[in-house]
Amino acid sequence: MSPPQTLDCDLLVVGSGAAGLSAAVTAAWHGLKVIVVEKDARLGGATAWSGGWMWVPGNPLAKRAGIDEDPQQPRTYLRHELGERYDPERIDAFLDNCGPMVAFFERNTELQFADGNGIPDVHGNTPGAGIQGHQVIAAPYNARELGPLLHRLRPTMRETSFMGMPIMAGADLTAFLTMTRSFKSFAHVVGRFVRHLRDLALHGRAMHLVNGVALVGRLAKSADKLGVRFIESAPAERLLFGAAGAVTGAVVAGAHGPIQIRAARGVVLAAGGFPNDIARRRTLFPRTPSGREHLALPPESCSGDGIGLGESAGGRLATDLASPVAWAPVSLVRHADGSSGHFPHIIDRAKPGIIGVLSNGRRFVNEADGYYDYTAAMVAAAPAGEEVASWLICDHRFQRRYGLGHSRPFPVPVQPFVHSGYLQRAASITALAERCGIDPDGLARTVREFNAHARHGSDPQFGRGSTPYNRKQGDALHAGPNPCVAPIEHGPFYAVKVRPGCFGTFAGLRTNGAAQVLDERGQPIAGLYAAGTDMASVMGGFYPSGGINLGPAMTFGYVAARHAAGVAG
Repeated sequence: MSPPQTLDCDLLVVGSGAAGLSAAVTAAWHGLKVIVVEKDARLGGATAWSGGWMWVPGNPLAKRAGIDEDPQQPRTYLRHELGERYDPERIDAFLDNCGPMVAFFERNTELQFADGNGIPDVHGNTPGAGIQGHQVIAAPYNARELGPLLHRLRPTMRETSFMGMPIMAGADLTAFLTMTRSFKSFAHVVGRFVRHLRDLALHGRAMHLVNGVALVGRLAKSADKLGVRFIESAPAERLLFGAAGAVTGAVVAGAHGPIQIRAARGVVLAAGGFPNDIARRRTLFPRTPSGREHLALPPESCSGDGIGLGESAGGRLATDLASPVAWAPVSLVRHADGSSGHFPHIIDRAKPGIIGVLSNGRRFVNEADGYYDYTAAMVAAAPAGEEVASWLICDHRFQRRYGLGHSRPFPVPVQPFVHSGYLQRAASITALAERCGIDPDGLARTVREFNAHARHGSDPQFGRGSTPYNRKQGDALHAGPNPCVAPIEHGPFYAVKVRPGCFGTFAGLRTNGAAQVLDERGQPIAGLYAAGTDMASVMGGFYPSGGINLGPAMTFGYVAARHAAGVAG
C-alpha cells in the first residue's frame, strides 16, 4: 500500500455547513491557510436544507433599522428560558460576538444579509422576549456568481422547494400563499416561476438562491476567494496528536486513498452532530426504542463523525440538557420515483382552520407555538405504548388556501397527495378519523368544541393567537379577529400524519467560551474546537427562538477561528 498523501495547513475544518464555513472564512481572512473536508459529495451540510435564519441579537441590521434594544434584554430572556442550564461564559461569548460576527461578514465577504426585524421570539410571555430585531438571513444570491463552485454545493431540499425552486421565508413566501387573493402576489409568483423555468432549461437547477442554500453559497464563494481548499467525499477518520496530546490534524479518507492533513493551529469539528446516528438516537432520544422512529431532516452524512473524533481526543458528550434533540414536526413523503423524504411542518400549524390531535382525537398543544414546542408536547402527550404521532386536521378551504404539509395550495392539484396516501381525505370528520385510526368520537367532540369558540376567534383551551409569535405565524389577511383561529367546517376534510423529527441535535461536545473542546476535567484540549451541532447547545437544549441553531453556529465558528488565529478577544 502506498503511503498516505500529506497536506499541510494552519487550520483544518471538518464539515462544510454554516459553522464550518464560518470558521474557514474567518480564519482565511485572518491570514491562515485553511482546508475544509466534507464527508458528503456536496458542500453545505444540513445548512443547505435549512430555512437559513440566524438568531443574533444586537446585529447591525437591527441597529440601522433604528431598533434600540437594551443589550441586557436577550440575557434576561435567556436567563428565564434556560433557568439552571444558563451557562454565563458561553452565553456571554455568544451575545458579545454575534453582532460583530454579522458585521465582519457583511463588511469583508460575499455574505450579505436581509433582516428579520418583524420576527418575535417564540415565548412572548417570558421576561425579556424580543418583539423585533433579533434575526437575520442571508440575502438572495445569484448562483451565476459561484461559477464552477455551484455544482459542488448541495441544492435546496426537495420537499421544501417547488419543482426545485426554493421559496424565501418572508415576503416571498407570503406572495405564494396569497397569490389567489392579491394581484401583486400573483404577478410576483408568475415572475418567479417563469424565471425558474428558464433557469431549469439553461442550467438544470435553481439559480436564485435563498434561505440556507444562499447562506452556503455566499460563504463558499467567500472561502474560495480567500484560497480555502475544499475536499469533498473525504470523511475524517482519526485525529493526529502532537506533544502533550495537542490535536495537530487528521487523517481523512480521500478518493484515491488516505490523506494525512497536518494543521498547525488545530482542527474545528463542525460535522453536523448526530441526527442520523441510529445507536446514539436509540440511547439518547426519548420514546425511540429502535432509533428509527425518528424522521431527521439533516442529510444522512450528519451521523456523529465529529462527536466521535472529539471523544477520541478526550472530549465529553454533554447529555444533561433539557432535550438532546432540536425537535421538529415532520411528515413522511413518498415520491413517485420510489424515494422518500421528510417535510417539516413550520408554516401550516399556525394558520387559521387547522388543529393537531393525538390518536384519542384530542388536542394537546397550542399549534401556533414553535415547532420544537409542538413536537416536545407530542412526545410527552402521546398515549403510552403507542407510536408517537399526531395528525394535523383541516377542511377543504384551508387546504386550498394554505396547503397542508407537502401538499400545495390552489392551483396545485390535491388529488395526487391523496392518491399517494400522504393525505387522508373524507367527507366527514368521523370518517376521516376512521381512516387515520383516530378515535372518531374523540375527534368529533374536539372539532365541535374547537369550532364553537373558533367562530368568535378564540381558543380558551390553549390560547392560540395570544402571543406576537403566534400572530406573526398566522394569516394577517384572515377576516376574523384572530389570525390563527378559524372553524373547521367545509368538507371534505383532510389529515396528514406528523411524527417526531429534528433539525439537528443539541447534545454535543462540551466546550468553553472560545469553542475549545473540554476534557473530563473541564480543561481545553489544545488544538481542538467544536462549533455548530458538534458543540453542545449553548441554549441548554431549549428552543427560545427561531434561528438558535444557525446563529450560534455562525458565531462560534467565527469565535473558534479568531482564537486559532490568535486574535480572540
